[in-house]
Amino acid sequence: MPLLERYHPVVGRYNVRMPDPAAEYEAVRHRVGLIDRSDLGVVEVTGRDRASFLHAMLSNDVKSLSAGRGATAAFLDVQGKVQTLVTIWALEDRLVLLTPPGEGAKTIQALDHYLFSEKAYFKDVTGEMALLMLAGPEAIALAERLAGVTVPETAWGNVDARVADVDVRLVRGGTETGEAEVWVAAATADGERLRAALVESGAMPIGRAAWESLRIEAGTPTYGSDVDTTVLLPEIPIEHLVSHTKGCYIGQEVVVRIRDRGHVNRHLRGLVIDGSTTPAVGAPVVAAGAEAGRVTSAAWSFGLHHPIALAFIRRQHADPGTPVTVRADGAELAATVSALPFTR
Repeated sequence: MPLLERYHPVVGRYNVRMPDPAAEYEAVRHRVGLIDRSDLGVVEVTGRDRASFLHAMLSNDVKSLSAGRGATAAFLDVQGKVQTLVTIWALEDRLVLLTPPGEGAKTIQALDHYLFSEKAYFKDVTGEMALLMLAGPEAIALAERLAGVTVPETAWGNVDARVADVDVRLVRGGTETGEAEVWVAAATADGERLRAALVESGAMPIGRAAWESLRIEAGTPTYGSDVDTTVLLPEIPIEHLVSHTKGCYIGQEVVVRIRDRGHVNRHLRGLVIDGSTTPAVGAPVVAAGAEAGRVTSAAWSFGLHHPIALAFIRRQHADPGTPVTVRADGAELAATVSALPFTR
């Protein structure tokens, strides 16, 4: 999320300052907020074999995605480790892949390595699309009122529409904030006009502090901080990332073997931290006198009124309710392991 300052961040490319993260948080939890996701990588995939090729590469079912549907998926290596996470939107003539920030070109390069005679063509269109996300219990009603169309009911379902005389694609979100979400995607040239129309219609712009609180409370990991190429897919919540019936994909053998006959040595968990100190990314988590993991994301929770974190915790200490200690700048912070999401 292209937010440039920690405490009074600028949202996306639209130069809007966020003075009150607690109010922004409340807007998403009780009304509707506007989150700029325009820093994500965007890749278009065309060609008659686009779906079958990606189906064989990614962990989720791509071949069954008809136009107007979507999914999330992981691209793994042969050891089952996550190379990237993507969101897929199926359109009539192409597939759109949303990648983590800065990962568009890398994703194309990695997939192209496996491309031989298949008719699948990749184009990096990062920066050409404004990606604005409405989030909150009023998000769907607002999008439908402005666009005059029904937002799809299933996650990542998408439909063409017009908002404020701008051609847009409305996409049902995947509840990364723990609330209903609708993405409003348009050409970058129309982004400022679209953003202004959404704000004028009641959506409160959301800055980084509120976004991180919402994201972490919802247990949503991000690639590059919580997940990287050292992470086995089964170490993170994977229900929405994997089809267990689709057939072969890179890394599938490891995923199935762990599911059926084994276990992982660590799990992505939440931490609720006593006091008011938010630990830094990388802070050690200690249990029974030994390091049990490290913090991958942390923020002040405006809902729980405590610092919270995501961390990989060794299996023997990963049960919810387990007391642990987080070492932060010479201090030892008492914390408790939590299941994800923190809030429901």
